[in-house]
Amino acid sequence: MAEHPANLAPDAKSARPETHATDAHAGAPEHHPTPTAFGLDAPAWIGVAMLVVFAILLWKRVPAAIASALDRKIEGIREQLDEARRLRSEAEALRAEYEAKAASADADAATLIERARHEAEAIKAQAEADSARLIERRTLMAEAKIAAAERAALDQVRAKAVEAAAAAAERLIRERHDPTADSRLVDETIAGLGRTN
Repeated sequence: MAEHPANLAPDAKSARPETHATDAHAGAPEHHPTPTAFGLDAPAWIGVAMLVVFAILLWKRVPAAIASALDRKIEGIREQLDEARRLRSEAEALRAEYEAKAASADADAATLIERARHEAEAIKAQAEADSARLIERRTLMAEAKIAAAERAALDQVRAKAVEAAAAAAERLIRERHDPTADSRLVDETIAGLGRTN
């Protein structure tokens, strides 16, 4: 800020003797007076400028604009918090749903395992019963085949025995009976027939 010439003149006059005094006293410190304008020094003018700026801000409704901007910001933050709460509740609902599904899946798996175990036991029992029936049927078939083989063997033995007996009888008859013995036997048989009558 430019200083008023009237205010500078006395200071200038007073500064000259101090300068001479300074020249006279080389070791003494210099003392400079603080410049002023309209009776206000620099810090006072800074305060006045700040008051003017604040007055302009109040006149232009800057605090209201700041307050509305802050209100908008607060409203945005509130909406974000509401959205976060909604997302959290949805996430908790999904978590509960998946936990319920997991529990249901565990129960279904246990039921399936139990059903499979029962089916396996039923299949095993059926297989054991079928194998027992098959063994029994094959045993009966084997016994029937053995009995048939025994009968066939007995029939063969009997047939061979009959053949052997017939052959032996024929051989004995041939050996012991000659034609004369045969005619005598026939005569005796005929004579015996006549006596019975």
